[in-house]
Parts: sequence; C-alpha cells; structure tokens
Amino acid sequence: MATKELSAEQREALLSTLKTRFEKHMNRHKSIEWANVQARLETRPAKLWSLQEMERTGGEPDVVGFDEKTGEYIFYDCAAESPKGRRSVCYDREAQESRKEHRPENNAVDMAAVMGIEILTEEQYRDLQQLGNFDLKTSSWVKTPDAIRKLGGALFCDRRYDHVFLYHNGAQSYYAARAFRGLLRV
Repeated sequence: MATKELSAEQREALLSTLKTRFEKHMNRHKSIEWANVQARLETRPAKLWSLQEMERTGGEPDVVGFDEKTGEYIFYDCAAESPKGRRSVCYDREAQESRKEHRPENNAVDMAAVMGIEILTEEQYRDLQQLGNFDLKTSSWVKTPDAIRKLGGALFCDRRYDHVFLYHNGAQSYYAARAFRGLLRV
C-alpha cells in the first residue's frame, strides 16, 4: 500500500490546484480565506493525502464550509459530474461479493474508507447542489440508512430538470455513469 504522505512536490502541486479552484469558485465559501485553509492543511499531512486521492480520482475537491465548533474546513467533491475514477462501483463490499457474475472491481464504501473520506449523505448532496449544478449526466451513491441497506437497497442522487432526485437501486448494481461523492473534514 502506498504511503499516506505526499512528497514536497506533490504537496505544493496539490495546494496550488486547490488554491486556484478556491479562488475560481468563491461562491462556495464566501466568508473563508485561503490563507487560513492552507495553514490548516499544511499541519495535516494525512488530510492532504486524502485530498490528493479525491483529486486523483476526479473529484475536484473544494472548500464548502467551516465548522465553528470543531474549527474544521469541510471539502466536498465538486466535479461537475460524478468522479470518473470512482465510477462503475456498487455500494459496499457485501453487495460487491453478492454478485455472481460481472463483479465490479471495487465498491463505494471501501473506496471512501481507503481514501480517508466519507460518502455524502442525501442532505449533504442537496447542500452541494445549492452551490452549482452537479451530476447533470451522471449520478452518485449517497450514504444509505441501515434499514434500507439491510433489505438489499442503496440510495443515489442526481440532478435532472433543475431538481435533485433521490432514487433507490439494488446495492449490488453498478453503472458506468454512477460513482460517489465524498467529503473531508480538515
């Protein structure tokens, strides 16, 4: 397994990418200053590694909030469509292993855990959609309540007709246009 720490070059490249995205999309974080975000990031190498994984898989992470209680900045995947490097995955390991044929290579829950991020909840997904139009052609798994998962289902969302929709599917299903969006608290 790869080390969960970035080289100096990787760190600088990632911080540059994040800063550029931050400055381009000020509507996502109106009262937040980049210098404060960067200062916090520079003291948390494991969080930088997770952000790099979000970036590497096509998530385009950006700051979407600040938690006053914990002092943490909140990053969401803000790519226009579901992250390309996380598509064609079923919901979780149980669903992945239940497939007798055409088993996908991975699943959303395990991928998020390895990356050190959380899958967005339906509420968080809807909050993201207040910041722009996301998943107009794709869809994203969202954290599924245990009661639904125990019955074999999983939830996903997308945006169509200028509305956010919540759907259900068998947790073992996977599609080329479905991934998951994550969040990271730093």
